Amino acid sequence: MPPSAGPLPSYGAPAPAAGYPSPPQAPPHTGGEPPHLTAPAEAAPPGPAPGPSAEPDGPGRPLLAKSGAPQASGTQASGPQASAPQPAPEGADPGFVPVPGDGGPRPTAPPHTAAPGGHGPVPPGGHGPVPHGAWQQYDPWSAPLQGGPAAPPRGPRNRRGLLAVGAVALALLAGGVGGGVGAYVERYGGINDIKLPQAADDAGGRRPDSVAGIAQAALPGVVTIHVRGNAEQGTGTGFVLDRQGHILTNNHVVEPAGTGGEISVTFSGGQTAKAKVVGQDGGYDLAVVQVEGVTGLRPLPLGNSDSVRVGDPVVAIGAPFDLANTVTSGIISAKQRPITAGGEKGDGSDVSYVDALQTDAPINPGNSGGPLVDAKARVIGINSAIRAADTGSGSESGGQGGSIGLGFAIPINQAKRVAEELINTGRATHPVIGVTLEMEYAGDGARVSEHSKGGKQPVTPGGPGAKAGLRAGDVITEVDGAAVHSGEELIVKIRSHRPGDTLLLTLQRGGKQQSVRLRLGSSTAG
Repeated sequence: MPPSAGPLPSYGAPAPAAGYPSPPQAPPHTGGEPPHLTAPAEAAPPGPAPGPSAEPDGPGRPLLAKSGAPQASGTQASGPQASAPQPAPEGADPGFVPVPGDGGPRPTAPPHTAAPGGHGPVPPGGHGPVPHGAWQQYDPWSAPLQGGPAAPPRGPRNRRGLLAVGAVALALLAGGVGGGVGAYVERYGGINDIKLPQAADDAGGRRPDSVAGIAQAALPGVVTIHVRGNAEQGTGTGFVLDRQGHILTNNHVVEPAGTGGEISVTFSGGQTAKAKVVGQDGGYDLAVVQVEGVTGLRPLPLGNSDSVRVGDPVVAIGAPFDLANTVTSGIISAKQRPITAGGEKGDGSDVSYVDALQTDAPINPGNSGGPLVDAKARVIGINSAIRAADTGSGSESGGQGGSIGLGFAIPINQAKRVAEELINTGRATHPVIGVTLEMEYAGDGARVSEHSKGGKQPVTPGGPGAKAGLRAGDVITEVDGAAVHSGEELIVKIRSHRPGDTLLLTLQRGGKQQSVRLRLGSSTAG
């Protein structure tokens, strides 16, 4: 053990000069076991190092505060004190200059007692934590403090930094998860949202003979026609005949253009081109227009209307009410339906006579001139007329209502011949029998007029009828075995043939039935 501590100076007396510490003093013995001083664990390093004062045990014993912070003013140690020499700790400030009365250089403080709750050391008297800082408040008359400058503990700050980083990372993770969940809910709905079953996307093709397959094959060759004239305008449909740009449509579609109007053609892909009339014929209600400078044309193949059977499926394509590329489907309801259309001019020059195909495929205003195709997407007819419930008219162009399932198409066999003539010569020829019919006849059959009309004889001398032996007043009841019930039906039957064809006519003359053969003549008159 080190030598006994010497007596301390009296209260208020100056401390020994720095560098000359007095021998440590032992506290007075008050009875019981004498106080013990702790011996230094290691030898002190070279150089003088006065030791801190030893403080008496008991409730009044002051605890050590951290060095480096000024001590609160007015704080004084109470009771006798004894100093014991201790070695200077490693890391003590070698440049410390003692001040008289401050107890000499302060070595690094040993671990001290913390105040309850871990808020710092307890000051003398145990009345609360001592303020922290670089130095405590200096009091030259206070007891010297044990220990030297010490860095504040870094544990709590490091923990707070880690907690802050963790909180930021958690916030970012929560934001990302929340955003992902929100995006999922927005796109696919909530967990409890109702999900309706739906078939998967069917990217497969369609059978060529289905309506979809037929439409896919035929639409590229169908066009919408817009006509603007001086006083009229209208919309219709047509289809491409060849790669030279010829397009077939109805005569009543292009007629509003007159001689100075404008015709534009819009293809199914949206391309538009100007068109000009190549030829037209009111008696057949057919016309051919042509576009120039258009490439990639898709002509539609032509079928054979004579091979069509009642009940065959058909597809109609057109622009009803200017709704381009409209596709409807149905069947062939009947064949050789004699219909007449037109007649708005009053002189009969615009009346067309058609031995038509009847279909229940919906046809409406704007479908005129469009193709009626079979199951192989071949054109078998040109949609031309409908029977409307409100007017009873057989023409599509009469201001009537929509389709009631009674549509009529010009057979392609007849239209093909007329289109070829219009393209090649600009005009179409009409087969004729060389007689004048009495259109007002109310009986069954078509009667040859008994009187001349407009300077024309009932039977044209040298004409086909005269050569076959027809006379005024004869009533024709059959053509090639097919019954004829009116003059219009006879004209329709004749128009369905080519000039030069030979027909077998059955007639009534003087109450007797006779049969004659007649070779059809030709006329270019409408």
